[in-house]
Amino acid sequence: MLRLPQFELTEPATLAEACALLAEHGDQAQLIAGGTDLLPNMKHELFTPRVVISLAKLRELHGLCVESDGTLVLGAMTSLDTLAHDERVRARAPALAQAAGLVAGPQLRRMGTLGGNVMLDTRCQWYNQTYFWRSALGFCLKKDGSACHVVAGGAKCVAAASNDTAPALMSLDAMLVFQGGAGFHGGPGRRTLAIDELYTADGIHNKSSRAEILVEVRVPPVPPGHRGAYGKLRERGSIDFPLLGLAARVDLSPAGEVVAAALCAVALQARPLRLQKAIRPLLGTRPGTPAFRSALESAGELARKQCHPLANIPGDPDYRREMVPVYVRRTLTAAVEGTGPVHHI
Repeated sequence: MLRLPQFELTEPATLAEACALLAEHGDQAQLIAGGTDLLPNMKHELFTPRVVISLAKLRELHGLCVESDGTLVLGAMTSLDTLAHDERVRARAPALAQAAGLVAGPQLRRMGTLGGNVMLDTRCQWYNQTYFWRSALGFCLKKDGSACHVVAGGAKCVAAASNDTAPALMSLDAMLVFQGGAGFHGGPGRRTLAIDELYTADGIHNKSSRAEILVEVRVPPVPPGHRGAYGKLRERGSIDFPLLGLAARVDLSPAGEVVAAALCAVALQARPLRLQKAIRPLLGTRPGTPAFRSALESAGELARKQCHPLANIPGDPDYRREMVPVYVRRTLTAAVEGTGPVHHI
């Protein structure tokens, strides 16, 4: 049986108190929201904090509303299950609702939170193992070692971003609101960050965020012709992290033509990836026409050229790459037809 290491649990009642605790304890502290990722990682001794700061009682992190201009405001402690079923989310951000609904299984979605998924640690099959397993290999670049087992001789960690909600939020141009305490960018306060700016190419810590707490996620208003879908490739129909995750956005004009689009992928590298070139053939086409079907083929091949999976997560990387154009075509089709999510099981 894997046991948790010893730690002190704190339950601050206010966001200011939580930020102060995080500033006080620094690297010796970890934030806990739903705990569905942190607790297994602590049992594997990937994290051994002296202090665990619970976010459960922070009312500022709870709630879901639509502002007068149509902006969707999602508290960081909103459960994934709520996101998957709330009609306001399903109507304004279908790709996000679908992505949340495909995370893990129902029990974990009821515990897991949006903030926890956005801030999820990167994953690698050489890292997400027990201490005994990792020690037998001499550990790895991401934790306790000096060698990369994915890229021979590699000096940079290539653990993969595996958070399903991230590409969906990127396709929606979401903004993240963080709160920090003393030492946060020169002093206490809030900052707003585009989600594209959060993630970096560093597999050890793939976020630009330090010593701060994600308060809420803001999704800008979408036009009446907005369509979206999420596709997830995984071995089983539940529990598994993505072998490939793909969020598709298509905005249609009143005449039914594609006026804007987005494709964002996850589980390929340390940060979610925008597939900018792949959307260009879609612009100006009309779903249901030969031109649109041809554009889908072109988009799939362009996406395949940009995506280069590594052996950092389970699943054959060549197979995962060959599935990129398949999921591009299927997820874009599901977006315009309103039939998402795309899930082969």
